[in-house]
Amino acid sequence: MLRISQVVPKSIATTRRLLTTAVKERTLSKEEKELITPMIRVDQAGEVGAYYIYKGQIAVLGKDKNLKPILQEMWDQEKVHLERFNQLVGEHRVRPSLLRPLWEVAGYAVGYGTAMLGKEAAMACTEAVETVIGGHYDDQLRELVKLKEPNQQLVDLSKTVAQFRDEELEHHDIAIAHDAQLAPMHSVLKNVIMQGCKTAIWVASRV
Repeated sequence: MLRISQVVPKSIATTRRLLTTAVKERTLSKEEKELITPMIRVDQAGEVGAYYIYKGQIAVLGKDKNLKPILQEMWDQEKVHLERFNQLVGEHRVRPSLLRPLWEVAGYAVGYGTAMLGKEAAMACTEAVETVIGGHYDDQLRELVKLKEPNQQLVDLSKTVAQFRDEELEHHDIAIAHDAQLAPMHSVLKNVIMQGCKTAIWVASRV
């Protein structure tokens, strides 16, 4: 079984360094705002997509008494993630992605479609999505740790990103444990979904 550490480096030392740095009482600089604005925009869009992926999967697999609690738990976490980034969008006055309707439709279609292929394909979808999202959050933490004098807003954002990264990677491990890699044409399915996620991240950070 692949473990979290085999999927993406968690940068524990990097995260600890950032979160233990002395907090400065000041407003965000122009450069800091320019750094975190696309971060918050794309993260909100990503959580929208994840929310609808699980919604689509549960619509198909929700009658499975063994599988529904697992999907529901992951979906509930995504609801919390989305709510938090909705708050951050308001706090930092970030313009949300203009393509939110697309992320909703695409997320539901991916979740519903992979679930229709069976439990293993649905889990392979989760494996692929969470691999990309875990790595994406890790990349953001590396950017945030470069800031020499973070204020409380930046520290709070970093804590959120670190927590959500760990939870997304837990979803990855859950998917592996529930036969994701037994899905028909697993490698092809995983690679297609991962590339789609990477493309969505690039677009959402800009549009």
